[in-house]
Amino acid sequence: MNMLFKRRLPAPQDVIKMYPLSAELASRKNANDEEIRGVLEGKNNKFLLIIGPCSADREDAVLEYATRLRAVQEKVRDKLILVPRIYTNKPRTTGAGYKGMLHQSDPHRAPDMFRGLISIRRLHIRCLEETGFSGADEMLYPENHRYLADILSYVAVGARSVENQQHRLTASGLDVPVGFKNPTSGDLSVMLNAVTAAQNPHDFSYGGFEVQSTGNPLAHAILRGSVNRFGTNLPNYHYEDLAGLSELYENSGLRNPAVIVDANHSNSGKRYEEQPRIAKEILHSMKHNAGVARLVKGVMIESYLQDGCQKITESVYGKSITDPCLGWEKSERLIYEIAELLP
Repeated sequence: MNMLFKRRLPAPQDVIKMYPLSAELASRKNANDEEIRGVLEGKNNKFLLIIGPCSADREDAVLEYATRLRAVQEKVRDKLILVPRIYTNKPRTTGAGYKGMLHQSDPHRAPDMFRGLISIRRLHIRCLEETGFSGADEMLYPENHRYLADILSYVAVGARSVENQQHRLTASGLDVPVGFKNPTSGDLSVMLNAVTAAQNPHDFSYGGFEVQSTGNPLAHAILRGSVNRFGTNLPNYHYEDLAGLSELYENSGLRNPAVIVDANHSNSGKRYEEQPRIAKEILHSMKHNAGVARLVKGVMIESYLQDGCQKITESVYGKSITDPCLGWEKSERLIYEIAELLP
């Protein structure tokens, strides 16, 4: 094999012992889980807003963002449940570029996954401890989920991972919502096949063990747009897209039909400033179709302290070093506008 085995990484239980979750924090996290579960099961009419940086690149800026978000949550709590995006694992189209805090806890230093594992657990715990938020993260490496399994309230599977068997089967054994994005091709059958797999029980290999999962009834869809063979972005957040997905769900037999709409990526063509308009159009579509209103449980917004994005070498505090994000002032305004538009 053309690999250098640099070091043996600590087992999940060892990292958890280093940064354990207190009984108080576990109780707070469970309360968050129940509220989110209620939305996806249709027992709670609140709207989910999964919002935050494209990538969590530094602990201080991410925690400042989450602290600001907490203050806003208190003002919109009757209509919205805010879930901070704390994405510490980043897929890269070609494998090049910043892969998240798991790989580099400091973007200016060489990759160190031992340091990264400790950093991402500490960040998620600090967020829960200081703001009361248990966050969302992307499951890039399924076996690494165990390092954060007791902290996360939401898990996303990306467009390049949605067809992967291990992602689907691992999701079937999680006890929190798992959203599957449509693949970059836009094929909705791939996404719904992933949801089907995740909602059913399986026997499979995981972490060196033969395991048996019970199925995850909270597995659901995420629409993020697609890219055609010419590299053109094709959005799938319009009324017709949502109504079509509603019909597909009705004929699928899946439990808890639900979709979260990603307002960035190929839905915006990564034009981050389009996210408010897209979010409002989604809410407008919900008013005109009862099936769409039942199906759409929330939106996903890429947002940070500063507008846009930057190169890693620029080191602007609170500005994305991956995809461009909506700045704080615009994000705060959008949250209030969404709350106003909801019934």
